[in-house]
Amino acid sequence: MNSNSTLNTEVVEPPVKTKPRGMGSAPVVTIAIVCAALGAMVTSGLKGRAANLDQLTRVTNESAAQVVSTVRPQPAASTQEIILPGTAQAFTDSPIYARTNGYLTSWHFDIGARVNKGDLLAEIETPEIDQQLQQARADLETASANYHLAETTAERWQFLLKTNSVSKQETDQTVANMAAQKATVAAQTANVRRLEQLQSFEKVYAPFDGVITARNTDTGSLINAGAGGQGKELFHMADVRTLRVFVAVPEIYAGAARPGTKGRLTLDEFPGRVFTGTLTRSTGSIDATSRTLLIEVDVDNPAGLILPGAYVSLHLNLPERVSSLSVPANTLLFRKEGLNVAVLRDGHAVLTPVVVGRDYGDKVEVVAGLKAVDAVILDPPDSLVSGAVLRLSADEPEKKDEAVKKVVARTNGGRGK
Repeated sequence: MNSNSTLNTEVVEPPVKTKPRGMGSAPVVTIAIVCAALGAMVTSGLKGRAANLDQLTRVTNESAAQVVSTVRPQPAASTQEIILPGTAQAFTDSPIYARTNGYLTSWHFDIGARVNKGDLLAEIETPEIDQQLQQARADLETASANYHLAETTAERWQFLLKTNSVSKQETDQTVANMAAQKATVAAQTANVRRLEQLQSFEKVYAPFDGVITARNTDTGSLINAGAGGQGKELFHMADVRTLRVFVAVPEIYAGAARPGTKGRLTLDEFPGRVFTGTLTRSTGSIDATSRTLLIEVDVDNPAGLILPGAYVSLHLNLPERVSSLSVPANTLLFRKEGLNVAVLRDGHAVLTPVVVGRDYGDKVEVVAGLKAVDAVILDPPDSLVSGAVLRLSADEPEKKDEAVKKVVARTNGGRGK
C-alpha cells in the first residue's frame, strides 16, 4: 500500500433508536397518579388517626371528671322577723364557800329552797379558832397592863426630870418603852378582831335572795377554807327573779340588735305562751370565728317559770324586710376561711363564700353570696377546690365508657387493642 495514497475512511454512525409508536409519556403520568393516590390515602389515614386520638383524649378527660349533681337556689320568703336560739341564765349565780376551818354542825336549806338575803344556811364548829381567840384576848390583856405600867412610869420620870432628879437619857427610855407597849396593844387588838371575824364565819348566811341549786356538804363534814388546798363549795345559789338570755345574732342582722329593743321569748315547754324581754347590752363587736354578735336579753321571771339553763327562742323584728335565697344544708362547705358553697361554672368548681341566716334544718337561708341562677353542687367533697373539673350526673358515665371503647377500637385499626 502506498504511503502517499489517500486513505478513504468511512465513518459509521450508530443507529438511532426510535420509540415505539403509542408509548409516549403515559407510564410516567400513571406512576405519578398512583403515588398521589397513595399519598392521599396515607394523609387521610393519619388525619383520621389523629382525630380519633383527639376524640379519645376528650372522652377520657370527660370520663375522668367527677360526677356531681346541682341544684338552683330557691327564693326564700322576705324576712321581717328572725328567730334565734338562746340560753337562759340566772341574773346572779354564785357559789357559797366557808371562810373558816372546822366541822359542819348543821345545815338548814336543801336544793330548791328559796331563801332571802341574811338567812342562816349552815353552822360550822371551829374549836381551834375559839382557842386562838381566847389566847389572843389574854395576850391583849397582858399588853394592856404593860402599857398602863409604862405610861405611869413615863409620867413619873418626866415629872422628876423637871427637878433634875433623873437623867434625860433615862426619861427618854421610859417614854420610848411606853410607845412600844402602846403599839403592842394595837397589834394584839387587831389580832383579836381578826379571830373574832373568823369566828363569825362559823355561821354561813345567804348573800342575796335566790334559790339553792346545789348542796355539796353534810353534817360532820370537814370544812376547809382553802388553807393548804382548794376550798370546798358548800352551796350554790341563783337569783332567778330576772334571767339573762344570751343570743348570738348573725352579722347580717346585727343592725336589729340595739339596746332597748323588745324581743319575744318562746319555750318548747310552754307552747303558745310568749315572754317579753329587753335587749340590755351587747359585746359591740363581731366574733371573728362565728361571725355573730353576742347580745344579752333580760326577762322578768317572778314566778320562776323559766329555769336557768333552759333553751329559749328569741323573736326579733327587723327594721326592714330582707330578701334571701335558700339552699339544701348538704351544699355547705366548712373551711377555715368561713362558710362556702361550690358552684358549677363552665364545667369547673368555684368555691363561693356565703352568709347564712336562718337554719330550717334540711335547708338554710343564704342572705349574701349567691344568685338565683347559680348551679350549686350537692354533697361536695371536703377535698374540692376551685378549678376542679366536674360534670353533671346526667352525662351517664356508662355511655361514656362505651364511647371510649369504640374510639380505642377505631384508633387501633379495628384490632380492638
